This record gives sequence, structure tokens and C-alpha cells, in this order.
Amino acid sequence: MKVTALAGGVGAAKFLQGLALVIPPENITIISNTGDDIELYGLRICPDIDTVIYTLAGYSDEVKGWGLKNDSFECLSWLSRYGESPWFNLGDRDLATHIYRTELLRTGCSLSEATDRIRESLGVRSRVLPMTDYYTPTWITTDEGEMHFQEYFVRRKCEPRVAAIRFANIESARPAAGVEAAILNADLIVICPSNPFISIGPIMAVPGVTDALKQTSGAKIAISPIVGGKALKGPAAGMLRDLGHEVSAWGVARIYRDFLNLFVLDNRDEADKARVEALGVRVVTTDTVMNTLDDKRRLADFVMNLVTEWNGARLQRA
Repeated sequence: MKVTALAGGVGAAKFLQGLALVIPPENITIISNTGDDIELYGLRICPDIDTVIYTLAGYSDEVKGWGLKNDSFECLSWLSRYGESPWFNLGDRDLATHIYRTELLRTGCSLSEATDRIRESLGVRSRVLPMTDYYTPTWITTDEGEMHFQEYFVRRKCEPRVAAIRFANIESARPAAGVEAAILNADLIVICPSNPFISIGPIMAVPGVTDALKQTSGAKIAISPIVGGKALKGPAAGMLRDLGHEVSAWGVARIYRDFLNLFVLDNRDEADKARVEALGVRVVTTDTVMNTLDDKRRLADFVMNLVTEWNGARLQRA
């Protein structure tokens, strides 16, 4: 079975780590958000791509949720000596990734090509595609003015209230090579438990991606990133509130309803099941919290069994 995942952030990386234990990793294509990308110190930094690759390679720092485990930060320490005020934490070994990527881009490689070289070098067998090769950073309009997403998220720790979100240059962007085909030819498309606005939203905003999601015959399943009315990590709950959406699993399902077949709720949100189904989406419930490797494998196995049942029912109806 060919699986394509729309992914951004730590929740996605956790689920994909479990999925790679349940099906052959070579059968997985990951379309990664690049709206989080930022250029700092002359380097192109791709946090979501790197989080996915580091996690699947077994090198991620699972305690912090970003970067490489056991990394040091001497470079940032020395930048401080020169009067810089580093607010975006980049470990020394992590910097090597950004230096390598930036040099590849400088010499004419696309972001897709650079990502593939990094993936292969770290031994990741699943395919990892950036949503686009264009630079389309996410900008957040807040009650303190507009700022890059990373400044809002890392430097300001999500304190300003969000009024609007825009993806720079998105109208002129095109999906990276292979993105549309990965959606159209997949047996299963998983919307990972990621922030619908700044992780999945940028991917869907790339011209052609949402159309492909609506056209594909593969099963489309989303896992709720909201559990018990809260986001387990990141600003999803606050963004739902600030942008006028209900802070609930139903609020997330409503965003995806135009193309979704199945929605996975956490057991804590079973009370929302009927409301989500009223949107025209089939709902199932399970424990979606992934604290351990067994949790990740269990949730991935649940999703794969779910799509097998759904496909069987669809064939019977036909």
C-alpha cells in the first residue's frame, strides 16, 4: 500500500516514526511543510523537513522536540560574544545540515534535490518532498504587527494574538516535483496530527495541492491535533481561538471537511463524534497521544487497519 503523508512539526514526525515500523518505509512519501522555513545567518533553515528526517533517522532530540540529540551550542555562544542575540537555537551539528543545504541551493540544486541528499545521507528510506521548491515563508499578523512565524513562535513564544496568516509568494509557487503524483497515486493520504494553519495550511495553499486532494481516489484520513480541547504541543489551540474557530477536534475537522473521508478523534473527544459526522466525515476514536515508541506504532497500526476496512466497505458498495 502506498501512503502519502502531509506533515509538519513534532506530532507528524512521531506518527511517521510509528508508520515506518508498521509498513515498509519505502512505501511512504512525506510531503513536508516549508512555510516554517527561515533564512538566518545566511543559511536556509527548514525546521519541519529536518524534524521529520532527524526523527526517521533516529537522531532527533525527543526531549526538546527539535534538533539533534546530544548536540552542543558553542557556535551560538560565540555569536553572543560578538554582540549578536541569537534567539533561534541552532546546535553545532544541526548547523552542518543548514550549511550543506545552503551550499547545495547556492550551486543550483533545488530544495527537493537538497532534501533528498540529506535524507539519503542520514539513511532515511521514506521519500521526503518539500511542498514546493519556492521560498514561501509564513508571516503572522498579530496585535503587535506582522512577523515571521519563527519570530512569533520561538522568539515571542506565541504571546501575541494572531489576526491573520499569509504565505509569502504562495500564489506564484508550484508543487515540488512528485507532490501531486504522490497524492493522486496514493492508496492512503494521511493528514498528520499537525497544526492546521501553519503546518498543513501552507501545503494546501500551494496551487494544485488541494485540487489533488479532492481528485484522488485514495482514502483521506486526518488525525486530530487537538486532544481534550488542547494542543499537545505548539500554538494550534491559540490560533483556532484567535482566528475565530472553535477550539476542538470539531473545529479542526471543519477545516478539512471538503476532501476528508475519515477523521481520527482521541477518546477524550468522543463527545464530538456526532458533530464531526454531521460534517459528512466518518469518525473513529482511539488513544492518539504518542508518548512512547509503542504508542506511535499502535496509532499507525490503527490507521492502517482503518483504511483497510474503509477500502473493503467501499468495494462492497461499488
